[in-house]
Amino acid sequence: MQGKTVVITGGTSGIGQVAAEKLAGMGARIVLVARSQSRGEAALARLRDLAPSAKHSIHYGDLSRLTELKRVAQEIAAAEPRIDVLINNAGAMFGHRELTQDSLELTFATNHLSYFVLTQGLRERLIASAPSRVVNTSSHAHYRGAIDFNNLQYEHDYKSFPAYCRSKLCNVLFTRVLARQLSGTGVTANSLHPGFVNTRFGDASGGAMARVIGLMKIFAISPEKGAETIVYLASSNEVANTSGLYYYKSKPVEPSKLAQDDAIAERLWDFTDRLLTH
Repeated sequence: MQGKTVVITGGTSGIGQVAAEKLAGMGARIVLVARSQSRGEAALARLRDLAPSAKHSIHYGDLSRLTELKRVAQEIAAAEPRIDVLINNAGAMFGHRELTQDSLELTFATNHLSYFVLTQGLRERLIASAPSRVVNTSSHAHYRGAIDFNNLQYEHDYKSFPAYCRSKLCNVLFTRVLARQLSGTGVTANSLHPGFVNTRFGDASGGAMARVIGLMKIFAISPEKGAETIVYLASSNEVANTSGLYYYKSKPVEPSKLAQDDAIAERLWDFTDRLLTH
């Protein structure tokens, strides 16, 4: 990773922070995307302590807002002559249905649309920098996810965990189409399950769900363990030419049947693309 540039969302806490620090320790230059200035500055300071010679940087934006996502993507593309790895890692679960300023359901916007918009915004830079990689953090929760194109953003019967599961299924489906589109360009795209990790995840979901997640964290793995597959997919020569797969514990595993449905994957891509261009 010496001298390579890695863009990462969700890199100021949890597994994203650990992955960023591990990759910086391997010689990479880290470009963080964050919303919180206090956590962002703290994360940047840690990276600079780890690798003082690398010019680590940070861009601020709310990943649930389309205008800010597009602005951040444009800023990064303009500032970085090359991008070797893009890690889409930011994610959240919300106890109640909330709408963003774009009138989009918050889980869908944060967990799916942010991956789509940022990747598309940096796509040309990634291709120009090939060989390069896109790494998308999903979850085994995707096995419980379902796609209903008539209620994709849970306009009806919103429940926090099903909404989260659907967004994580979207991550795997998105990766599948992206890998196919990028075939032959030298850019790979893979998704992963980091494991159930003891992080800030779920703390803001509210209500009974937050209490359940809090209790489950007694059995959770450490962020250090959870970050291992992200680091592996971002850096290992073993996956230099591997694309379109889903990983757990640094090994490819079979995603859900729905996640392997090319027709659904293409329909989701088209739906998302239309949503963002209208």
